[in-house]
Amino acid sequence: MRALYARGVQDVEAAVEAAKLGAEILLKYWQRLGKDDADIKARNDWVSRADRESETAIVSYLHRQFPRDAILGEEGTGQAGTSGRTWIIDPLDGTSNYLQHFPVWSISIGLRADDQIIAGAVYEPLRELFFTAERGSGAFRNGARMHVSNQQTVEGAFLATGFPFRAQQYVTIYCDIFKDVISRAKGVRRAGSAALDLAYSAAGIFDGFFELHLSRWDVAAGSLMITEAGGVVTDFSGGDRWFERGNIVGAPPAVHRELIALIERHVTEEQLAR
Repeated sequence: MRALYARGVQDVEAAVEAAKLGAEILLKYWQRLGKDDADIKARNDWVSRADRESETAIVSYLHRQFPRDAILGEEGTGQAGTSGRTWIIDPLDGTSNYLQHFPVWSISIGLRADDQIIAGAVYEPLRELFFTAERGSGAFRNGARMHVSNQQTVEGAFLATGFPFRAQQYVTIYCDIFKDVISRAKGVRRAGSAALDLAYSAAGIFDGFFELHLSRWDVAAGSLMITEAGGVVTDFSGGDRWFERGNIVGAPPAVHRELIALIERHVTEEQLAR
């Protein structure tokens, strides 16, 4: 079997091993926990002991391997570091899916240094799929190099998106964008795990992805996969503020240009305040 990461890339290897530890916990609880076993963090935003225990396992491993690195986890982990590097962790991306026993969820681990994502892994345990990337070395699915699709237009594209359930003030704007997109695209899917949507776009399964008001742990790893697979990642106006602001478009270059043009008919990045 091929290696799951580029030979000698310690950061990616560590991310993969950490994701495996988180997955062991998530698989232990899979279909045993439901929505009544979770706490609400914010409107339509849930957390369970599976999320928390997965994050603890991931953080413990990464801290042992890289004690000088900072760590930022969705479920509250915030460890300072001295190396200038930060691990950004979503221990269960797709918590609502997980609690409803809908089998689309993942673990996402990204590494940021010098204001750039430099490595990442997205693991889909139910299908045993590892998506990995290292800046300058490409993106891989279970060891096979990934490339974004060769789709040239939104017309006929197979896209992924997510609904702004945490940003209700932008639902009308989003629906206007969505209407424009679905009038052209072959299909649009909303599966509920942004990390997987980005990884699948890097693999050429989807022809692109767009969503607004995501968090850093949702996009850290998957964004690098798209760029390393030959795609483009920007905010809703084609700029570079997607990581800080959470409004992201990732797609092959030609599809990306057209998606940005469609989006800017309805809203600019400046109008999408957090």
